[in-house]
Amino acid sequence: MRKVSLLPADTYIVINKTVLTELERKNIINLYEPIIGPLSASLYLTLWSDLDKRELMSKDFTHHHLMTLLKSSLDEIKEARKGLEAVGLLKTFYKNGDDINNYVYELFSPLSAYEFFNHPILNIILYNNIGISEYDNLINIYKKPSFNYSNYEDVTFTMDKTFKSIPETGYNTIDIQRKETSKININELIDFDLLISSVPNQVLNEKALSKKTKELINNLAFVYNLDTLKMSDLIRLTIDEKGLINKDLLLKETRKYYEYSSSGSLPTLIYRTQPEHLKTPEGNVSNRGKMIYIFENTTPYDFLKNKYKNVNPTSRDLKLLEYLAVELSLPPGVINVLIDYVLRINNNKLTMGFIETIAGQWVRLGIKTAEEAMAIAEKEHKKTNKNIKRKTDKPLPVWFNKTNNVDEISSEEKTEMENLLKEFR
Repeated sequence: MRKVSLLPADTYIVINKTVLTELERKNIINLYEPIIGPLSASLYLTLWSDLDKRELMSKDFTHHHLMTLLKSSLDEIKEARKGLEAVGLLKTFYKNGDDINNYVYELFSPLSAYEFFNHPILNIILYNNIGISEYDNLINIYKKPSFNYSNYEDVTFTMDKTFKSIPETGYNTIDIQRKETSKININELIDFDLLISSVPNQVLNEKALSKKTKELINNLAFVYNLDTLKMSDLIRLTIDEKGLINKDLLLKETRKYYEYSSSGSLPTLIYRTQPEHLKTPEGNVSNRGKMIYIFENTTPYDFLKNKYKNVNPTSRDLKLLEYLAVELSLPPGVINVLIDYVLRINNNKLTMGFIETIAGQWVRLGIKTAEEAMAIAEKEHKKTNKNIKRKTDKPLPVWFNKTNNVDEISSEEKTEMENLLKEFR
């Protein structure tokens, strides 16, 4: 997907694709906000308030209008918008103009509570973001009340008993406003040709991999960060006597596998890169600039996996990444700098206590960008060496204490950097 510019003067109109009830407003706050954050939820409701009296479409507004109402920067609003797009509440359309660009924002309904709690992705992320106590509270809020009808008789009148039919007088079909939801889109992560070939012949029915089943498998691969062969192993456990995939059993087995391999924890979204508003402008072709680009455009999971020669990180490593991302709220680019730094100066070991000490300092200092993390790492390392009056013999990161000249890094360091840059070419 190509990047497009966004300026305060750029205009937008809002087109309503749904009917929003008070219950659905409540769902936005209770179910979606813990996932997308308060600014995304506020942006959705603000765009809704921009609609005309009939709640069909808005007039033209500038993005400065949103900045004023939300008391937020344009970068923050752009990130909030991406959150709405990711969960299917908003679609964005762009048209390039001579002086200013034009946007169209389509608003969609949130899922009903029933649909949300049975969604293979949103339900899991909500549970993991708010914890079991809050999750149970929400279940109680939305739980369907039970009533004993055993002593009651259904005496409801039918249509034909109440009204008489009349001859057709002729009418035109009218496109009336109705409720619409937008599907969550995830790029295809599973190679289904490989998956089919990895299952023994005549075990899987040719009708097993319907469009909906493929979508579920792909969604589960995203949520639990599983590759094609691992999904194939799990699917084999869920094929019934007719050669079809038992979807409920697949959900259960996938979650059970993840909990087992992750020591009981549920997945979190640590597989994301540095937010756009915290990235450094591109164009720096020095070695340091290249490393900053890698830190900002690689997920902590993939960065650590690369460090371990493309071997999947252990469950202990994943817990460490989750701790840095979730509990300490360190941005992905900063986590990557921390991983690179600690592995180099700590004999290629990720020691929890050591990382915790450094990470805690960075949180207190408000380190948010990869460049800030690199600078503070260099500063603290120099201070430590000065205090103990000796220089360390341990290898340092490629970017550490280096000038910008390409010929001043070793061949080993150059190879390391080239390997990290391969996926971006």
